[in-house]
Amino acid sequence: MKFYFPDSQDQIDPSFPFESEVRSPLRVRQRDDRYAHEFLKPPPYEGLLVSKAMIDGNGGAGRYSAQQRQRFFREGVREFFRLDQSAGPRIETLGDCGAFGYIDEPLPPYSTDQVIDFYEQARFDAGVSVDHVIPVFDDDVDSSWKDRYTLTLGLAEEFLDRHRERDCRFEPVGVAQGWSAATYANAVGHLQKLGYERIAIGGLVPLKTDEILRVLAAIDEIRHPHTKLHLFGVTRCEHVPRFKGHGVTSFDSTSPFRRAFKDGTDNYYVLDRAFVALRVPQVEGNAKLQARIGAGEIDQGKARKLEQEALAALRAFDRGKESLEKALEKLCDYQDLHDEGHARHEQYRETLADAPWRECKCNVCSSAGIEVVLFRGSERNKRRGFHNLHVFAQRLAQELQPQDTALAAA
Repeated sequence: MKFYFPDSQDQIDPSFPFESEVRSPLRVRQRDDRYAHEFLKPPPYEGLLVSKAMIDGNGGAGRYSAQQRQRFFREGVREFFRLDQSAGPRIETLGDCGAFGYIDEPLPPYSTDQVIDFYEQARFDAGVSVDHVIPVFDDDVDSSWKDRYTLTLGLAEEFLDRHRERDCRFEPVGVAQGWSAATYANAVGHLQKLGYERIAIGGLVPLKTDEILRVLAAIDEIRHPHTKLHLFGVTRCEHVPRFKGHGVTSFDSTSPFRRAFKDGTDNYYVLDRAFVALRVPQVEGNAKLQARIGAGEIDQGKARKLEQEALAALRAFDRGKESLEKALEKLCDYQDLHDEGHARHEQYRETLADAPWRECKCNVCSSAGIEVVLFRGSERNKRRGFHNLHVFAQRLAQELQPQDTALAAA
């Protein structure tokens, strides 16, 4: 079972100075910053998923600059992401269209040949056919969603035909979309008849785990033994062994990374739970706080003073020079100013009391110390996301180990 991490330009600056927060003027972001597979040993994923929408955009500008885009195609996906410089097993590359990015459009913004050009020029290991997400899961749907189903299968047929005609080097992956367990199974059956041996199951992100398992059980009825399934956007680490039993060989998700700064409580992973991050926003970098300062609700000088006192107390606590209670007091003084109505005092106490970053041996925690649990700016937040990927990889290995051991014994 392989975990793919979707690219979203998530890197960290190894030279970032936490105390001054002033970057080197010589830093060049993509050249000098590091991806998770470069910073963490071993890399926390076996594959990298890169979307055409991320590189090229959906009919407009993508997330990459014109210079980055040109270099991506010139160097190819492996060299651009420096995948072969990481120790350990080879990190595979998978390209897709980024269908959730155009979910509200009547038709996909790309032609089959445009997508094949993208995969071939960047030299991906595998590439996914053009699809259109069906964002409903109900036995009774209107005709517009059924049209997307028919369109996705038609595009998959065209994709495979053009792949053969052009003698493409990458592995073709067909996409199954559906609105019920039966329609997903029918789609997989159709793709197998076309000749696909690897099939990605799309549109599963909003589904509950039992619904996903119903879909996989229905697919089991028609799935060939050699057909490999990929789940788009699905994590559910504790259910991965069950997914594997249904022929799933790979999946992708940003969830472990995004929870570091998108979740209200589960920001820092350990193997059996998660801790809340300590919110110490930059006075000048927090839009909500700046708005309140501008409206005269908060004195800017007071805010800066409380911010710096909180940072100093937390760093002193990490060095063993300050008590937990004093650090918590300074943290909560600032919390009460910038985040009224969100009392996290006891959660903060738990994070400080356990000090989980001290026990973690990953490169992030070893180099950043308490900074990794501070909810403050992208450099700390992304480092925490990298740490979460490290722990997620350990969790995944633990979940799969009993099943792998049983298979080996058999």
